[in-house]
Amino acid sequence: MPALLELSGVTKTYERGGERIHALREFDCTVDAGEFVVVTGPSGSGKSTLLHVGGGLDAPDAGRVRFRGDDIWAMKGNARSAFRRRNLGFVFQFFNLVPMLTAVENVSLPLVLDGVPARLADERARKLLTRVGLGSRAEHRPAELSGGQMQRVSVARAMAAEPALLLADEPTGNLDSHSSAEVLALLRELAAEQDAAVIMVTHDPSVVEFGSRHITLVDGRVQETVREGQ
Repeated sequence: MPALLELSGVTKTYERGGERIHALREFDCTVDAGEFVVVTGPSGSGKSTLLHVGGGLDAPDAGRVRFRGDDIWAMKGNARSAFRRRNLGFVFQFFNLVPMLTAVENVSLPLVLDGVPARLADERARKLLTRVGLGSRAEHRPAELSGGQMQRVSVARAMAAEPALLLADEPTGNLDSHSSAEVLALLRELAAEQDAAVIMVTHDPSVVEFGSRHITLVDGRVQETVREGQ
């Protein structure tokens, strides 16, 4: 059986101010269902690029990205968008909630966009909000929520379509230590319940303990990989 996600020889460069930046250099990595992979490294090491390329948001210059054996970047644009909606969940540092929508509307939005009937999408969203401790805040808009609460809404939204893979980009970067611990515990619990894999990139070394594998990136290359218990 193929790996859930496999990156083989992935290279990605950017032009910035006349300078050529190597974000990923012949990067190889496989992630299996149920894994919780924490990726750390200094700024500019390629962490966010890894998520963008692996999540079908930014095409590599070279190499292949396969999801359950299928090449993500061989898909046409519309097919790749549908693939992301149905298989991937995203959690971002700045929440990326729609400000004019309530919490339940934000969580149900990806389901509605994928054609799920509004009533079923609403039911699923409310169950998830209750699961993350925000059942009583379902009708509140983002401006009426704390940072920790907004990130829990974001986690619920990311899990709404029961994705096989969750990609988290600095999800605790704007949270205090207590809220960070709560959000990380929720991510791990919800992923385990749905047998989803997680790839989380972060600057915070304390997050490493939540993962089953730790990858250190330096200059677009894997410097070290440590599995849980090693």
